[in-house]
Amino acid sequence: MPIKRRDFLATSAALAGVAGLGIRPSFAQAEPSYKPEEGASLRLLRWTPFVKGDEDAWIANTKKFTEATGVEVRIDKESWEDIRPKAAVAANVGSGPDMVMCWFDDAHQYPDKLVDLTELADYLGNKYGGWYDGLKGYASRDGQFIAMPLAAIGNAVCYRESHMKAAGFSEFPKDTAGFLELCKALKAKGTPAGFPHGKAVGDGNNYAHWLLWSHGGKMVDESGKVTINSPETLAAVNYAKSLYETFIPGTESWLDINNNRAFLAGQVSLTANGVSLYYAAKKDAALAELAADIRTTNFPVGPVGQSVELHQTSSILLFKHSKYPEAAKAYLKFMMEADQMNAWIEGSSAYCCQPLKAFADNPVWTSDPIHAPYARASETLRPNGYAGPLGYASAGVMADYVLVDMFASAVTGQATPEDAVIEAERRANRYYRV
Repeated sequence: MPIKRRDFLATSAALAGVAGLGIRPSFAQAEPSYKPEEGASLRLLRWTPFVKGDEDAWIANTKKFTEATGVEVRIDKESWEDIRPKAAVAANVGSGPDMVMCWFDDAHQYPDKLVDLTELADYLGNKYGGWYDGLKGYASRDGQFIAMPLAAIGNAVCYRESHMKAAGFSEFPKDTAGFLELCKALKAKGTPAGFPHGKAVGDGNNYAHWLLWSHGGKMVDESGKVTINSPETLAAVNYAKSLYETFIPGTESWLDINNNRAFLAGQVSLTANGVSLYYAAKKDAALAELAADIRTTNFPVGPVGQSVELHQTSSILLFKHSKYPEAAKAYLKFMMEADQMNAWIEGSSAYCCQPLKAFADNPVWTSDPIHAPYARASETLRPNGYAGPLGYASAGVMADYVLVDMFASAVTGQATPEDAVIEAERRANRYYRV
């Protein structure tokens, strides 16, 4: 049944009145109520969508909120790479959007600038089966939610099945050794692979962290001590060099859009991406043959012996400079409730993986076999700060592309593998100061 504005405001006012008398209804703590400030309006900055259904569903849900409350919500968009600096500027100058859909552990760069969302997050977690640990970690600090976990954008290997078979492989390799042989064979057939070595906030980081972790390397240990300079890291860099030799030229400058374009243009036959690549092909009649040939799978397992992947993760920040924090909390609550969240997940066509466990049974995950590698992104993701704690240092190292640059400088020959690792160690130590 649709929510009417008068009912929404009346319920909020009633709860506020009862609380003001010192009497709290039994459900008040379980379900917090937020009464939008008089004349409230909100501004949300979000990343440019790669799946139109994501944006359409989000806007439709926002319209429902405005109809229920009278609070207008302006939604602005920026490219993936621009979200992080825009959010940092807003935090530092104390003005700009009320809310931002941020990346990874960005919230940990300026936690003192953010509204505490613990009450709302605890309510949602209790109601919807709990938060996935990875997403919760990105949005919480010292037992408090400094942001609202939103989604993991699953990352998987996307490839042309016919090209794989033409290269002499009947099935996709399960380990890194076999993966390298496949990439060599694809190059020999003139249908090469390509992975971003540029400053791609999503695909570049996802690929670099998989390279490192699959070989047992890590930026820091459990205590936060920088341990990137290790034999395991050197093995990962040398493996990356071998892979890079099979790639299409130019991947050192690729951003998040470039591997999509190269794959859809037939320039590469294998890359890694969100499910958006598949849907971009499906919506173009001229790419029907390519779309039918696309297959997806999780990244191969390396010498470490287990699947270890980074998935793009987004949370919503609510800044303390917002003039309408109660309206913003009401908006976040509304957007995270089941009717809206399920509609958004389904509209996103498996692009956005749920932050709350109760939404794992959304029918989108079983509606197409191509979705399968993306279905457990929220459950399986490893935070970028592994194996240490998330915080200013982990956020700074990622925002500075320390790991991405280490691989890029080595594979392109700008530095020897050893020197690239030493430079990454030096840069990381600027953030992880003992």
